[in-house]
Amino acid sequence: MTHHISSLLFTLLLSLLASLPSSARETLNFDRGWLFCLGDSSAMARTDYADTSWRQLTLPHDWAIEGDFSVDNPSGAGGGALPGGIGWYRKHFTVPASLTAADRLFITFDGVYMNSSVYINGHLLGTRPYGYISFQYDLTPYLRRGSDNVIAVRVDNSDQPNSRWYSGCGIYRHVWLTTTSPLHIANWGVYVMPTTKNGRTWTVPVSVTLADDNHEGQHPMVRNTLFDSNGKIVAQVANGSTEQEMTVRNPRLWSPDAPNVYSLLTEIVIAGKTVDAVRTTTAFRSFRFDTKTGFWLNGKNMKLNGVCDHHDLGCLGAALDNDALRRQLVKLKDMGVNAIRCSHNPPAPELLNMADTMGFIVMDEAFDMWMRRKTKNDYARFFEKWHQRDLTDMLLRDRNHPSILIWSIGNEVLEQWSSASADALTLEQANLILNAGHDASTLAHGKELSPNALLTIHLADIVRSLDKSRPITAGCNEPSPDNHLFKSGALDLIGFNYHEQYIKDVPKNFPGKPFLMTESVSALQTRGYYRMPSDSDYVAPERWDKSYTNASMMCSAYDNSHVPWGTTHEGTWDIVKHTPYCAGQFIWTGWDYIGEPTPYGYPARSSYFGIIDLAGFPKDSYYMYQSEWTAKPVLHLFPHWNWLPGQTVDLWCYYNNADEVELYVNGKSQGIRRKDDSHQYHVMWRVAFEPGEITAVARQHGKEVRRQTIRTAGPATSIRLTCDYRGETTTFINAEVIDEHGTLCPDARNHIYFTADNADIVGVDNGSQFSTEHFKASDRLAFFGKCLVVVRVKDKTKPVVVHAQATDLQPASLTIKTK
Repeated sequence: MTHHISSLLFTLLLSLLASLPSSARETLNFDRGWLFCLGDSSAMARTDYADTSWRQLTLPHDWAIEGDFSVDNPSGAGGGALPGGIGWYRKHFTVPASLTAADRLFITFDGVYMNSSVYINGHLLGTRPYGYISFQYDLTPYLRRGSDNVIAVRVDNSDQPNSRWYSGCGIYRHVWLTTTSPLHIANWGVYVMPTTKNGRTWTVPVSVTLADDNHEGQHPMVRNTLFDSNGKIVAQVANGSTEQEMTVRNPRLWSPDAPNVYSLLTEIVIAGKTVDAVRTTTAFRSFRFDTKTGFWLNGKNMKLNGVCDHHDLGCLGAALDNDALRRQLVKLKDMGVNAIRCSHNPPAPELLNMADTMGFIVMDEAFDMWMRRKTKNDYARFFEKWHQRDLTDMLLRDRNHPSILIWSIGNEVLEQWSSASADALTLEQANLILNAGHDASTLAHGKELSPNALLTIHLADIVRSLDKSRPITAGCNEPSPDNHLFKSGALDLIGFNYHEQYIKDVPKNFPGKPFLMTESVSALQTRGYYRMPSDSDYVAPERWDKSYTNASMMCSAYDNSHVPWGTTHEGTWDIVKHTPYCAGQFIWTGWDYIGEPTPYGYPARSSYFGIIDLAGFPKDSYYMYQSEWTAKPVLHLFPHWNWLPGQTVDLWCYYNNADEVELYVNGKSQGIRRKDDSHQYHVMWRVAFEPGEITAVARQHGKEVRRQTIRTAGPATSIRLTCDYRGETTTFINAEVIDEHGTLCPDARNHIYFTADNADIVGVDNGSQFSTEHFKASDRLAFFGKCLVVVRVKDKTKPVVVHAQATDLQPASLTIKTK
């Protein structure tokens, strides 16, 4: 019955649309009222299929995150050890008869993982294999006006493994329904990219692509109006051309510190009547990459202090939640991050919208593989047929975002090297892909280049045909000039993944090419676990192709554990900081993510690379970056102070805006430490444990400026609930196990049970990389004293109350206002 109610509500919405001028564009969120079934039958596409027993849900949705972790799941630990399969979604809706035959109705999917086939009333609209691309279909020719219509979507993620990380399964991003007049602006049909020569006077060219240009001899006018953030008109132009230009003097510039954005309203006008209108975010900023001095933005030399991140949202899985995504970005911003690499695929549009308005520079990335596969069933099997369409769609969708300053056409693609393997690219395949009937040498401008280099040129040419305003790079883990991607000459930026030892040779090996670290660090850390001595490095595994075992299933939270191809956080930052021609870095990774649990196998099922753990608790290195990348006062002493009597403990301290730090153990000084030069990023004391308290005192010019005290925790007595992040609909609450004085019990693993009033519990987590507890439960073991519960409000007019209880602990409740 519920889906018929949803159908009625949707009919009312469309009736409202019908009351508007028939030419008006309207876009509606189409997430509610879907039905879902895990299974497969061709009959599920039919309009008359009996779906009343199907599960009712609201998109975005990820069915894999609802499953159980298992060593038998074909995704493997690398894919998160969660299930795949085939699922169907159906939605009923009615189009009012008043919607004329001339009106257009489009459906847009922001992302479906993967192999989606979309049907309307039993008619196949199309199939898109790539799970990260956005796409649109025209429903108009197949609609039944005045009667029931059915959208059916088949999602096939059964051929696994097909990813090196957790992908999720299903319609995991938003869906939109758009109505337009017959003559309208094409999907992603506005392109605006302000430019300047002197920094004061800016040219604003606007290109508009029209669709279905059947207006019976009438002459449409294109009107572009530019608004500032206060809604004030700053420029306008109107004429019969789809290629226009405006001039703006002394606009407010966009930067990470001041993300000033403008809004462009593009209208199509016939006989004085607006028949279509689209709004586009834009901004004014100038930037360049220099071979000697790195990156410049608006005339200021700065480093790209970036992180790589995958798309999952921890216990919420791949299903997009705007609040969860913003929470991730807020925590990264607070750390000092100013740049995001979308690893290794087109992101959700919401991430780019947030980057525009929150102030993040973005490297937008297209593919993790080209023709040569990395996992058995990955995108390589579709690349030859689909790469041009997918790359084109990414560029058309994303090119207006002012936050995007770099395009990446690939990550560690195996085409960097020559190979005789069966899936290596041949010259014949290269010519087929290049698809112009030209000789390969002609396409290479007379150079003798390999097929892999030709493919690089081809991909870069697709990008430049749609946007020439940004440089092109690729994340390369072959630093040699013999790399086929580098030899192609098609990359504007030389991008290294790791291989810090070769950075010194970049000016010699790549003369005239700017340079940045497209991927760096890959340190391994488990929040709350410390392996001593802390001044010894622990490399795991010993070599990339070797296995690694350790009974703890953890990695040291001191910055002293990393993979063999990576380095420590401090080690990489020291190189980037002191290499002027290095434009910056993108650290692997900002957040832990599901899948790729290097260096362990199952039951490990999520990464150890993040600076923030999967639950959102910062690891200690977070504060090293905060002390280097921000002006915020930082004094972070760690680890905890619960050890065995007499045990030797290494105490580290990250700090800034101070000359020295002195450590006291139970009031007795353990000495003053100073960072002796610009290559030191923490200070350390090695002391014997005695119960009580430790205090770090930071001084500047001999005067105390900050103080931090850590106490030995006694037996656990109660739970403390605090609001970590409150969003519009989703709220994140931290639960800590504490003693009678409120001190965190750092080894507590109590089993905590949650309930909520006026909210649904939508996820639980604790940051453990090897826990096989269910993400969609309402209980969780504390991990090093902490865990997380995520709730989604039911009624925004009422407060949410979250309750937590555990055996032998005093329960806790937390009231959260929703207004």
